[in-house]
Amino acid sequence: MRITGISTHVVGTPWRNLTYVQVHTDEGITGVGETRMLGRTDALTGYLREAEANHILGSDPFAAEDLVRRMKYGDYGRAGEIVMSGIAVVEMACWDIKGKALGVPVWQLLGGRVTDRVKAYANGWYTTERTPEAYHKAAQGVMARGYRALKIDPFGTGHLELDHEQTCYAVSLIEAVRDAIGPDAELMLEMHGRFSPATAVRLAREMAPFRPAWLEEPVPPENLKALAKVAAKVDVPVATGERIHDRIEFRELLESQAADILQPDVGHLGGIWETRKLAATAETHYTLVAPHNVGGSVLTAASLQVGFTTPNFKILEHFNDFADAEIKKVVRGAPQVDPEDGCFHLSHAPGLGVELDIEAAAEFPQQQARFDLWAEGWETRRPKGTGGDTGRAGSGGGA
Repeated sequence: MRITGISTHVVGTPWRNLTYVQVHTDEGITGVGETRMLGRTDALTGYLREAEANHILGSDPFAAEDLVRRMKYGDYGRAGEIVMSGIAVVEMACWDIKGKALGVPVWQLLGGRVTDRVKAYANGWYTTERTPEAYHKAAQGVMARGYRALKIDPFGTGHLELDHEQTCYAVSLIEAVRDAIGPDAELMLEMHGRFSPATAVRLAREMAPFRPAWLEEPVPPENLKALAKVAAKVDVPVATGERIHDRIEFRELLESQAADILQPDVGHLGGIWETRKLAATAETHYTLVAPHNVGGSVLTAASLQVGFTTPNFKILEHFNDFADAEIKKVVRGAPQVDPEDGCFHLSHAPGLGVELDIEAAAEFPQQQARFDLWAEGWETRRPKGTGGDTGRAGSGGGA
């Protein structure tokens, strides 16, 4: 079997563009992969056009390890977010092809299941007015859908510091959310790399009565010593890793013991097998894995293949029941959270178990998506004055 070409399809919303790649073969089997890019979608599709000619055409989709190696190192320049994301979408599609050809789910090819369910946590649910009352109601809605966990950044546009008034308001928001979800649900506290170590530590202590499940990206991701400083002074587990795009770059983070939970993005780290390798390394450091997942249903399905086969897998992020939930219709067989237990359940469908609906995808043309964490109202995910509501022609075509 050989790869005969790829086609790209960008599904757009004002705050995120989802890039789907179909990999076609000479035996008529097509696989699909997905990633979410912010502000770099055109760069990604441009890279994929070059990679198709230089590396992908004629490759054996069963030899995904070799294809990943060539895409990562065959152009000599150091691979970053764009290249690793391009690798990821093609690699996912190769696993999908292999599973379909053999008639088995990808998790079976990764060594078999260690669990038949993966717990989900909701994100994108607080796109309402930023008040305790509105957040209380929205959080109740999350629980009503069966979720047992959710995540929130209550810090507005905080940067490095957060004054007393803003701190008190953030605390009031978290207090309302905890009241809405009850004592047993997990409440993940997102900081988006906003703060200095001293501020992050102070805020963690302010939030301690509400028992956050983790403290996510308390400081900007570039400085591991700053992260270690926070980890040494807080009692809450520290989570990070969504903005690390190479498995090798996690080495120093693991050696520093500054993170309790790694959050690689399968769509940015080079795909399913790279993430599974990282998880195995994390296991030797007694560290949990909870992938970042701001993508659509294909990326969710790919992340779940890792989850079902990984002993130290904690939980999976899920946006698609809340922020622009209508995009779920572009994928047939989209994974769903079971309202009975708040989990994704094992699928026995071959490959990734999902299919891209090209006609449905065309209903959501690429947009000039923006997600500016320093802009007022960012949490609504409805950017203002950026052209984010203007579709772009030709975005659903092949590349």
